[in-house]
Amino acid sequence: MSRDTQLKDRWEKLVNILSDQFSQGEDLDLDAIIYLIGVQELGKVHNEYKKDEKLNLMHIAICRLLEPYGFYEFEFFDEDGWPHYRVKEELPPLKAGEQSVLMKEAIVSYFIEREVID
Repeated sequence: MSRDTQLKDRWEKLVNILSDQFSQGEDLDLDAIIYLIGVQELGKVHNEYKKDEKLNLMHIAICRLLEPYGFYEFEFFDEDGWPHYRVKEELPPLKAGEQSVLMKEAIVSYFIEREVID
């Protein structure tokens, strides 16, 4: 199985699992899954978040997802329990499709690590 086919299969499986758990029958999109990861990383899953906090949660998720690729490094948790990361290396310029593939690869790896998918 090619790497692209494997990523596509794993991504579809993951979307199905997460959509069944967190959505009313509609498939979650990439942004929704990134948001869920941010909530997971913060660890405050039952809170309601304002718009700016939701953006911060997505930022947390992106930092966490791209940390294994060497782009970010965890620094500390602040007094409210929010994780903070520092940029280690700037992301290279990517086309929208390339960006999407990178994020899907990172998300699939994140959920493999957590044994949600294999």
